[in-house]
Amino acid sequence: MTLSSSEKETLLGLVGELGEVRFSEPMSAHTTLRVGGPVDAWIAPNTIDVAAAVRRFCTQTHIPCRAVGAGSNLLVLDEGVSGVLLSTQRLRGLHFLDEIDNKTPVCVEAGVSTGKLLAEAMRRGLGGVEFLGGVPGSIGGGLMMNAGTFVGEFRDVVSEVLTLNESGETVFRTHAACGFVYRGSAIPKTDIVVKARLLLSARPRADMETAVAALRMRRKEREPHGVGCAGSFFKNPPGDFAGRLIEACGLKGVRHGGAEISPVHANWFVNVGDAKAADFLSLIERAKTDVKARFGIGLDLEVKILGENEISSSQMPNIQD
Repeated sequence: MTLSSSEKETLLGLVGELGEVRFSEPMSAHTTLRVGGPVDAWIAPNTIDVAAAVRRFCTQTHIPCRAVGAGSNLLVLDEGVSGVLLSTQRLRGLHFLDEIDNKTPVCVEAGVSTGKLLAEAMRRGLGGVEFLGGVPGSIGGGLMMNAGTFVGEFRDVVSEVLTLNESGETVFRTHAACGFVYRGSAIPKTDIVVKARLLLSARPRADMETAVAALRMRRKEREPHGVGCAGSFFKNPPGDFAGRLIEACGLKGVRHGGAEISPVHANWFVNVGDAKAADFLSLIERAKTDVKARFGIGLDLEVKILGENEISSSQMPNIQD
């Protein structure tokens, strides 16, 4: 769709000086894969209240509105995106509260980077988020997909989550109501995560530093660097690893246009040149087809696909990565 002049003026007025609005913004500038066509409006509010106001207006005027975070787990199609993409990157509140029953509550907004949260927790000797040493991106996306590593996940530390529903209303959800599962949650697909409360425990800083250093070294040794990437493209199937299956099909190093199945790790698809989203879609289909033919296993995407012609409606929501 194309926003009317009056819709653009209203959006500019709602945000004012409390954020940024860009029209026809190329999403290649906002994804770690460095691909993606333009979105009608890219809006980065500084406050949750402004984000809520934009969400309400979009719902009232039937403008599609979805959230994006750091773009670290996102493939935006070449055709671009209709409507509004609400970036949570400027929601950066981070507050460590007084200890209660040997637990320290931490209030963290969606745009805080995983690295920032980890660094501040370590500085205070608070354990529980060491797994973030192997997780890029921002807190909002991490919560929505229950991001983690083999040493932990967000569900291990979340107490409650605050979201915005389609009407722009704030909704509190307890840990149980979030329904965290492997790389997913029961948070409604139409909601936008804006804030969370975590519970951390005291831990010797030396132990934390050792654990984080080991994760970062493992990441350095096993994953590609210096290229546009979006982390793991596929979820690990039960009892196996997507990277092992793709590698066993002889697909490491296979290229299509400027996209490549990394020779370092077969579950990382990377931009080695001027890749297009279509190049990645071709590699995705190749990997799924070959793994299914050889092992009878269907691979499910971990990366989220967004654009005018999403592969399926299931890829449209929960794109806050």
